[in-house]
Amino acid sequence: MSDSASSQPHKAPLSVACPQCRTPVAWSAASEFRPFCSKRCQLLDLGAWADESHSIAGEPAMDETSIDEMVARMERDMNQQ
Repeated sequence: MSDSASSQPHKAPLSVACPQCRTPVAWSAASEFRPFCSKRCQLLDLGAWADESHSIAGEPAMDETSIDEMVARMERDMNQQ
């Protein structure tokens, strides 16, 4: 009897492009920085998020001051009615 797992052909790991430099990266536990090819590319990407070069499209989030101003404005409007 043969083991069913050993009778299946070995598959190569999925390969993805590094988001920073487009170098092919094997998607496996051996790829320490996946999806990046290196620590350098990982840090460059992190820096781009930190300085807001990268962003996710959508409405900007309101900060606490903006929320307080909006609540005060609504309270004023309600008191004037």
